[in-house]
Amino acid sequence: MGVVLNLENGKRGSASIKELIGLTAADMGRVNELILSKAGSDVEMIPEIANHLISSGGKRLRPMVTLAAAQMFGYSGDGHVKLATSVEFMHTATLLHDDVVDESGLRRGKKTARMIWGNQASVLVGDFLLGQAFRMMVDVGSLDALDILSTAASIIAEGEVMQLAAAKNLETTEDEHFAVIKAKTAALFSAAAEVGPVIAGASRTDRAALRSYGMNLGLAFQLIDDALDYGGNSKELGKNVGDDFREGKVTLPVILAYRRGTGAEREFWKHAIETDAADDAALEKAIGLMTRHGAIADTIGRARHFGEIARDALAPLDATPQKAALVDVIDFCISRVG
Repeated sequence: MGVVLNLENGKRGSASIKELIGLTAADMGRVNELILSKAGSDVEMIPEIANHLISSGGKRLRPMVTLAAAQMFGYSGDGHVKLATSVEFMHTATLLHDDVVDESGLRRGKKTARMIWGNQASVLVGDFLLGQAFRMMVDVGSLDALDILSTAASIIAEGEVMQLAAAKNLETTEDEHFAVIKAKTAALFSAAAEVGPVIAGASRTDRAALRSYGMNLGLAFQLIDDALDYGGNSKELGKNVGDDFREGKVTLPVILAYRRGTGAEREFWKHAIETDAADDAALEKAIGLMTRHGAIADTIGRARHFGEIARDALAPLDATPQKAALVDVIDFCISRVG
């Protein structure tokens, strides 16, 4: 399917995370070494599957946020490296589990692990990575950091179940969808940002600022992903355009287009989503309806709103290169749509 919607006029945004990459480069080198070490096992299939996804070109945004947030408050130990690796393992485990639940065929432009090794192996290796993540959290010795990340792991699982319950349900409300993405995506961004100041011994106010930053960044990030599924391209997405539609996921663009549509249009959505009739022709029509009712533009608008809340959360903090880099992350996430 080659439908690509130009989400906005003009060129794609020029925002980048170069500063974040530069500031965290040395620590990320240590994170990458630890990833390879902790993904190792005498059980041959475990490193094979783990490395398949770990080496597939993800930006490692969440662990970089953890590292920068720790640096921001003058942390000088090595706990942030272990926590950043834990965050990445939690994210990787979630992707392995997600692909099984969603029956996905592509991840970051490559065949998903489930397509190569099967569903059972993917789930079990995801569990292994979660176990390794918790071992590293314990090694750091911060009960607060352990509490934050373990709570996030529980919330993410709840989000998965919530999404499963809402699958193909066109009566899902905007608030219900936000509850899902807050749990599924934003909770880990929030935890990744908060554990940095926690191990640096920062104040409760500073912790709360980074927690709010991460939560709202995560919401913005996921809403842009929701929009890109109907207006990006496969190379950008690392999956097929329209995968959410084909899988019957009721994301915000669908919710808005459905609620704003005529009776006949709602019948189209019900037929496409609820009866697995989401073929290429239906996708093209869906994008047309979203465009007509401003569903994608409004999804992007909501993402920008959460981006501004994330920016405001950091505003009272002292100016540092890390703070500036974390603000750049907001612009980068939103600029993916143009």
